[in-house]
Amino acid sequence: MALRNGPDTFGLVTRVIHWLMALLILSLIALGLRLAWMEPSLANLWLYGLHKTLGLTALALVLLRILWHIVSPPPAPIGQPGWQRLFIKAWHWTLYALMIATPIAGWAGSSASGIDTVFAESFTVPPLVEPNEASEFVWFILHEIFAKTLLGMLIVHMLAAFKREMEGDGTLTRMMRGRV
Repeated sequence: MALRNGPDTFGLVTRVIHWLMALLILSLIALGLRLAWMEPSLANLWLYGLHKTLGLTALALVLLRILWHIVSPPPAPIGQPGWQRLFIKAWHWTLYALMIATPIAGWAGSSASGIDTVFAESFTVPPLVEPNEASEFVWFILHEIFAKTLLGMLIVHMLAAFKREMEGDGTLTRMMRGRV
């Protein structure tokens, strides 16, 4: 089992990062939606800390994934004509942009609130912006818009992978096993 990507295969590192990020992002969105409906209190404050820790972890993973793809480029999409291949590439880069922008907007919103962003209840990360109520509102609105856009795009991404797998092209199999 190869760690690196090949011309037609996804290596183990890419697949592990992909599935960890999928689980992490879906968990973050579910937790974020729950937090949006909760009234902050001492009893549930730890959930906000958990959301921040998972969000910073997701940011680190997406940056690691981008670096890994520089070192070990992923294979091209299977059997797509030129314009579809360009569309898929643009779609993936938009997903990456949202996977970076969403946690950064949340981090900035938390910074603007004047509340420290703490990773794993141990490390206070530096604020991205100065405390400011108007700025806090804007950053958290952006965080919500980015997260909901990311969720919508991920749903389409998953449905497209299932559709292509049902058509027999092996796209999903390749992301699960590395090869068709």
